[in-house]
Amino acid sequence: MLNTINEQDLIHLVKDDEWMMDILIAAKSLNLPDWWVCAGFLRSKIWDVLHGFTERTPMPDVDVIYFDNSNLDEHIEKELEKKLRTMNPNIPWSVKNEARMHLVNNLLPYSSSVDAISKFPETATALGLKLDDQYNVILAAPYGIEDLVNLELKPTAFFAESSERVLIYEERIVKKNWQAVWDKLKVTHL
Repeated sequence: MLNTINEQDLIHLVKDDEWMMDILIAAKSLNLPDWWVCAGFLRSKIWDVLHGFTERTPMPDVDVIYFDNSNLDEHIEKELEKKLRTMNPNIPWSVKNEARMHLVNNLLPYSSSVDAISKFPETATALGLKLDDQYNVILAAPYGIEDLVNLELKPTAFFAESSERVLIYEERIVKKNWQAVWDKLKVTHL
């Protein structure tokens, strides 16, 4: 049965969540090119809501990504994390320049942050949020939100097309053990 949550509902859930908005405002304040807060940031919120949780599930990190071909120095990412920790020391910030992450992941270069998001392992994790100049919440969901709101954990097309990446996807399912927290998840194994 399909869940009735749509993209506007997701955006309203984020706008009504002061903790999430504080994170988006902090990330926006860095003025990074093609920036997004991504992955578990939105996924965990939606899964918590759909499971009826009254408290936020702790997250190991909050991923802020950006795309800047002009400077691939990893040291800059660490400096940006320090800035964010100064603004909000209770958040486990992780900042990555997706213009260099293809090297870490042994892939062809990404063309943008959204291109990098499309190469995340799971469709329910391939998500990004940011604020526009008027502080409206913008959603990037290269694979849509259907799997997310239907509690279906599936590999992205990018991960499903390679036996090596399928193995990484399967290892992540075991390592992350999401079903121990969100027991209504339906996991697709390849």
